[in-house]
Amino acid sequence: MKETLVILAAGMGSRYGGLKQIDTIGSNGESIIDFTIYDAIKVGFKKLVLIIRKEHEELFEEHLVKKIRPFIEVEYAYQDINDLPNGIKVPEGRQKPWGTTHALLACRHILKDDPFVICNADDFYGRDTFKVLYDYFHNGISDFDYCMAGFELGNTLSDNGTVTRAICQKDENNNLTSIKEVMSIKKTEDGAAYEEDGKYIPIDVNAPVSMNFFGFMPSVLKKLEDIFKEDLPRGLENNPLKYEALLPNHVGVLVNRKQCNVKVIPTSSKWFGVTYKEDKPKVVAKIQSYKDDGTYPFDLWAK
Repeated sequence: MKETLVILAAGMGSRYGGLKQIDTIGSNGESIIDFTIYDAIKVGFKKLVLIIRKEHEELFEEHLVKKIRPFIEVEYAYQDINDLPNGIKVPEGRQKPWGTTHALLACRHILKDDPFVICNADDFYGRDTFKVLYDYFHNGISDFDYCMAGFELGNTLSDNGTVTRAICQKDENNNLTSIKEVMSIKKTEDGAAYEEDGKYIPIDVNAPVSMNFFGFMPSVLKKLEDIFKEDLPRGLENNPLKYEALLPNHVGVLVNRKQCNVKVIPTSSKWFGVTYKEDKPKVVAKIQSYKDDGTYPFDLWAK
């Protein structure tokens, strides 16, 4: 088994104001993605697939990949706005990528045999999160069984603006029963609320959320490809320039159709990320505290 980490790194960073996937946050020139890959290697992952935009390959190679090749097998997958089902063309004026489901499908010719974990490039998840999903794959699961890391909503909000989070429901056995991306969630004096029709509606800060940290078997790719083909025409009709195929929503479709079972695995790790430029100082300080207490060495990639 070649356990594989897939990282979503093709975003444009519009709210952040730049390519945050490789923005420096560590004292030795590291990005968040460095710590993500380091943690994955430490718990046993053997291969890395980076989903990027083709025009960013040189930047990723220079700032990241040349450092990590001695420690893990690396392969690129390219999210291409023109990679669409036969007969469908990109609408005139469309520049935005097609979303996280479409990004994952860029790997459909790579991820054929082994289980994989997918996560965001700009989120810090913590080593325990990688460990619990890595262990899940070694518990005799079937091709029907997937998993996700469950974080508490209140621990994933930004002080500097609204965020989008995939709110989850689960049964008494921690099996996912529904999941849906909710936009414009913000901190409030009472906890949190999301905007709908110009009004803010309270939302439970203890609700489990997905941060695009899923564990899949390769069987998921064909299922997601079928859903993408089914969903895309409606998206193009309703919002041709901004429609996105969102991975959590499509996982929810698979669950509703009983095409898989998704175990929600709680993690003790503390998530943090950089949705906005103003989030960066807090992330820098947190990473430095982990170096100070010995969780990470000064040089992650010292040979």
